Amino acid sequence: YIPTNVISITDGQIFLEADLFFAGMRPAVNVGLSVSRVGGAAQTKAMKKASGSIRIDLAQYREMEVFTQFSSDLDAATKAQLQYGKCLMELLKQPLCNPLSMADQVITLVVATHKMMVDVEIKQVKKFQTDMLRYFDVNHPEIGQELTEKKVLTEELEQKILQTAEEFKKSR
Repeated sequence: YIPTNVISITDGQIFLEADLFFAGMRPAVNVGLSVSRVGGAAQTKAMKKASGSIRIDLAQYREMEVFTQFSSDLDAATKAQLQYGKCLMELLKQPLCNPLSMADQVITLVVATHKMMVDVEIKQVKKFQTDMLRYFDVNHPEIGQELTEKKVLTEELEQKILQTAEEFKKSR
């Protein structure tokens, strides 16, 4: 038996990292090194569209985080990129035995990838997410129902999600 951080499957390899695991990321997959041809095929169309650039965004964040850790002077664009990456990393942390529905995941990813959460303090991101999803359930349940039934994220539905998220932010 040789311990390793690589799980090999027939259609790719998933690289796991102890640092991510201990930071609360589960599964602790290194998105920059992992390769899977199955992953996209197993997703609903809504999830595939919502998570479109997240893999690249996270890989860029991880590289930038390492590159800038010794730098004290950061320009506004770099600070914004780091904040966006931290927000995504925080959103991907899941408490045990508390999975999100596909609709809630899509809503969260749409809002996050449109950078509507970058102004939320990192310690408050999970609370913001929980409160926002509750707002969607109470005030606009049709959004979650449409995602669950049709499993497709149309441009119109995406705009409705963004408008509802903006309503939520204003109501806070």
